[in-house]
Amino acid sequence: MKIGLALSGGGSKGVAHIGAIKALEEYGIVSTHIAGSSAGAIVGALYAYGYSWETMLRFFKSVKLLNFTKFALGKPGFLDAEKYYSEFKTYFRKDNFEGLQKELTITATDVLNGKLTIFQEGELIKPILASAAFPGVFTPVQVGNHYYIDGGVLDNFPVTYLTETCDVIIGIHVSGYDVLEIKDLKSTYGVVERAFMFKSVQEDYAKFKHCDIAIAPQELNKYGTFDRGNLDKIFKIGYDATKEILTKSELVQAKFQK
Repeated sequence: MKIGLALSGGGSKGVAHIGAIKALEEYGIVSTHIAGSSAGAIVGALYAYGYSWETMLRFFKSVKLLNFTKFALGKPGFLDAEKYYSEFKTYFRKDNFEGLQKELTITATDVLNGKLTIFQEGELIKPILASAAFPGVFTPVQVGNHYYIDGGVLDNFPVTYLTETCDVIIGIHVSGYDVLEIKDLKSTYGVVERAFMFKSVQEDYAKFKHCDIAIAPQELNKYGTFDRGNLDKIFKIGYDATKEILTKSELVQAKFQK
């Protein structure tokens, strides 16, 4: 059976994907095809490479994504995304899609022509960095003759790339938002981040119809995109929410429970 796993963007909240994967594996559900954007691209690539949930969680705790020693010089952005290459190379020793154990699709946005690009072959690390290059924070990443930013700009929840190949699709969405009061908006960045999310999240939710199982923990909404202080809590939210849904799922009982 071909099982597809769609992983949304969400910054540090992407750690919830790892908790979800742990829960899925406890039910004997192991994905064969993965499509990820932004943080989902990072988790998806680690998982497709063959890493356990423990190692994936260790990655997010050890690799500091907001590392201000990686300032961008002469490039648009605060942090130079390509300076993370060596840290990613420690985990992705084979820097190509052909070395993966699962089929992987990564989305990124061409910052020059405004088109969505799908990566499924060739070099691996730069497309991952490109997909996770949050606009205005990280510099665009050069892959070939093109420059890319966050895949979440145009497709934050890449479910549709799994519909033609997979028998079952599981979608994990970690970048929703809550209704706020004006006093809750305490920074310019908070307003910009929230505005960026509105259209994206509505488009993401419309894709739930393509998922046989959709997991979208609302409890994650209280955490920020670059929240590193609550990774264990975020992981547990993803794990608990997935366990709850799997326990109640008739599909899981019919197809995966012996």
